Amino acid sequence: MRYWTEQEARDYLPRLRTLLGVIRRATQLEVRARGNGHATIPGAQAPPSEKDDGPSSDLDAEAALRELDEHGIILRDPQRGLIDFPSRHSGGRDVLLCWQLGEDDLAWWHLPEDGFAGRKPLPMPPEL
Repeated sequence: MRYWTEQEARDYLPRLRTLLGVIRRATQLEVRARGNGHATIPGAQAPPSEKDDGPSSDLDAEAALRELDEHGIILRDPQRGLIDFPSRHSGGRDVLLCWQLGEDDLAWWHLPEDGFAGRKPLPMPPEL
C-alpha cells in the first residue's frame, strides 16, 4: 500500500482534477443513457463541469480509474469527486487525507473508521 504525504497529495491535485473530470463525464453519460433508455455512445463526451480541467484526449474513464487504483487513491464518490489518500500519521497510525472537487487545496484528514463525517482540518495533531 502506498502512503501519501500531504505535499505529495497536494502536488497530485492538478492531475487528480483531470482524472475526475474524465470519470465524472463518463458517469454522467451513463446515468443519462439509463434514464432515457438509450445505449451509451463510445467516445461521447458530456460538457465539462465547472471545476474540472476539461477533457483529456489521452484518457478514458477506465484508464483514469486504473491510474487512481495504481496510486492507491480511494475514489469514494465519483460525482462529488470525493477522494481519500492513504497516509500515515507521524505516530504510525493510518489516516486518510481527504479532498473533493471544489476544494482549492488539500485541507482535511480523518481516521479510516470515521469517514467523511469525521473530517478534521489539517494539520494533524501531534498525538492521535
